[in-house]
Amino acid sequence: EVQVVESGGGLVQTGGSLRLSCAASGFTFDYWAIGWFRQAPGKERESLTHISSSRNSPYHADSVKGRFTISSDNAKDTVTVYMQMNSLKPEDTAIYYCAAANMDRVITAKNECNYWGQGTQVTVTS
Repeated sequence: EVQVVESGGGLVQTGGSLRLSCAASGFTFDYWAIGWFRQAPGKERESLTHISSSRNSPYHADSVKGRFTISSDNAKDTVTVYMQMNSLKPEDTAIYYCAAANMDRVITAKNECNYWGQGTQVTVTS
């Protein structure tokens, strides 16, 4: 059974940094993609970044390019994906979700992901 669990959210001041982690366990697929989305109150869920098993250039949305960086570690049956978030702004406040697909693909839409985490809150104060 695949489980996706996020951690690392919290409260930070403008200009600060956080690192989110996503552990996808039971993840035994040869080809996969894992990424981060976020959803602020009253807004649509937004795709931020993703990385795939082929390790082709990771995707970063324009809203986070240059500030957020995705990376990954592989272990037996578990893929852990990190998102380093620097230069945080109040508009980055949202619930951040990790999502995974069991194929090497672009995942910029909700329906492209097979598995979701429960979300972790990030709040940036001014």
